[in-house]
Amino acid sequence: MVTSVLPEFAINLTDGRTEPYGSGLINTTWRVFTGSQDYILQRINQQVFRDPQKIADNVRKIGDYLRKNHPDYPFVLPIQTKSRQELAFVEGMGYYRLSPFVKGSTSLDVVENPDEAYEAALQFGRFAARLSELNPSALHITIPDFHNLRLRYDQFRQSLIKGNRERIAASGKAIEDIEAFTFIVSGYDSICNDPAYKIRVMHHDTKISNVLLDRNNKGMCVIDLDTMMPGHFFSDAGDMLRTYLSPVSEEETDLSLNHIRKEIFEAIVKGYLVEMRDELTMAEKRSFIFAGKIMIYMQAIRFLADHFNDDIYYGARYPGHNYYRALNQIDLLKKLQREEPELEKILHQHINTNK
Repeated sequence: MVTSVLPEFAINLTDGRTEPYGSGLINTTWRVFTGSQDYILQRINQQVFRDPQKIADNVRKIGDYLRKNHPDYPFVLPIQTKSRQELAFVEGMGYYRLSPFVKGSTSLDVVENPDEAYEAALQFGRFAARLSELNPSALHITIPDFHNLRLRYDQFRQSLIKGNRERIAASGKAIEDIEAFTFIVSGYDSICNDPAYKIRVMHHDTKISNVLLDRNNKGMCVIDLDTMMPGHFFSDAGDMLRTYLSPVSEEETDLSLNHIRKEIFEAIVKGYLVEMRDELTMAEKRSFIFAGKIMIYMQAIRFLADHFNDDIYYGARYPGHNYYRALNQIDLLKKLQREEPELEKILHQHINTNK
């Protein structure tokens, strides 16, 4: 099935092969080996991205902008089809995108040390800084309300009314914990109404696997631009905190392994501010930790709401999967709040330095 798509991009796979690639949960990805040049082929998930052409338009606009204003930035531009389209549509199969595989590049699934966190934060900061003069309104919204915490909280409240009564009854402590953090929703509302928090072109998915590294583990560029769209700083900064700070992922059920690595936090702040120090407002810099709270809390309530709604969005690989994911994120949020005084000292040290 995959090989039948490649002729749309004028690629003959007679002497090549394909294999599944990466750990992404949304799009389906393959690496294409042709002998002379390798490629990355992706099928766009239309259950998540209802209008794939909006993604293609955004990537083209970003590529054009960078080529004109920052030609030194190593932007990975998708390959056009034979009919000069960014996406290939195959009846009964969907939309596909093809990009060159960057030779000598690699990516990580887990942040293991401060150097990796620093390189990733540096690259996401560099990308955001390069796009700081691009008008956010020029880009499409590829996923409406993707990081709208107020909406997610309202959806959670609806799940308590309409959801699985047995699951709700068995989740009293988790619900109590969620309600104890509703101040985060109020803080989110304040940010969205405060002009000191600018609407920017944000990546919205800053997990470390979306950074390409060279053979020396130095950052090269960021990839996976499907969620590039207008947003607030907390989407990128907060998602790095959510996905880098703990040595284990949201899938871990042994919560004793879930903890905040202060050295990773410092590496994220240092790396991001190298590029974004002059772009972020002081209000944004001071809210760096709160950005992490927003993203962790949002994921916790989304997991718990999906559990109550019988796993209709994320699905479940085992009974209670989304419930345990929610517990993981609630635990991470509690531990972030517990370590906040020490993290604030680190943050302000780097805000107040020019290095």
